[in-house]
Amino acid sequence: MHHDFAGASVLMMRRLVWVVWLALLSTGCIATQFLSRNLAAFGQLRTVAHKIENPVRPEARLAVLWVGHATVLIQIDDKILLTDPVWTRTVGQISPRLVEPGIEVRHLPPLDAVLISHMHFDHLSLGSLEMIEDKVRWLGMPEGGLVYLTDFSFPAHEVPWWQTRVLPGDLKVTAVAVRHNGWRYGLDHAWREGIGYAAWVIEYHGITVYFGGDSALAEDAYRETARRFPTIDLALLPIAPIHPRGFMKRVHTDPWEALTAFEKLGATWMVPIHFDTFINSLDEPGEPTRVLEQAVKQNRIAENRVHRLAIGEQKVLISR
Repeated sequence: MHHDFAGASVLMMRRLVWVVWLALLSTGCIATQFLSRNLAAFGQLRTVAHKIENPVRPEARLAVLWVGHATVLIQIDDKILLTDPVWTRTVGQISPRLVEPGIEVRHLPPLDAVLISHMHFDHLSLGSLEMIEDKVRWLGMPEGGLVYLTDFSFPAHEVPWWQTRVLPGDLKVTAVAVRHNGWRYGLDHAWREGIGYAAWVIEYHGITVYFGGDSALAEDAYRETARRFPTIDLALLPIAPIHPRGFMKRVHTDPWEALTAFEKLGATWMVPIHFDTFINSLDEPGEPTRVLEQAVKQNRIAENRVHRLAIGEQKVLISR
């Protein structure tokens, strides 16, 4: 499968991105602060002790392992799915990993589906897809996403909002609406309005999982998702970046807003994602989880409904 932005075109766009970054450095804008924080973080990779080597749990009907950022390994009975896989040391050659991935690629089982939420480098990582290529049986992307995908051996398909794909064994994945953006290089935002981003709903054997990817607060979308999928067991929801809030709230939920999403979706459990893996904000280390804990208490949500995992930690939510 060949797409327009493969090869030399991708290299040209990356070079243009660096030109834009260098131009921004001279302006003193918020991007300068992001970039300076990232440059200071190079060489500070934290390790994950006691990584899981056999992630498929025979006793589990529903289990999740947080690999980091928006990358989650999901087991629903005999089906294994992976969200927004990122194993590279940097994203966009600019932002270094703060913590190594929570599982080694060689220990991943065959993946029945890989789901991409949007086109940003910290969610669609072509280098990471190359690392896991021989394990992927099917890849789902939002509408307008395939143009950014280079040649891979696995089948890849776009799924527009509110459409469902039925995979072998009656595994169902549905792309649903969120509030974000679908550009990749910044320079392409003008022709990416309303495409290239989605959340996903996974259904299998009576279990339903919502993967939020990355989104600003989108209450109408959450209500419609809950109407169509009234028994969501687990919601994987982003809780960062937080600051600067005036800038971030257009495309990102903070912990308070993530709990609103959790409520509107009507999910039984929530696992927070999209924090403390890369520097993409002015948040202080650990701030998203501290704010989440405060919000959970203030909203009087039972602590056993919100499971904050460490990178590399696996949680069995439903046992056989």
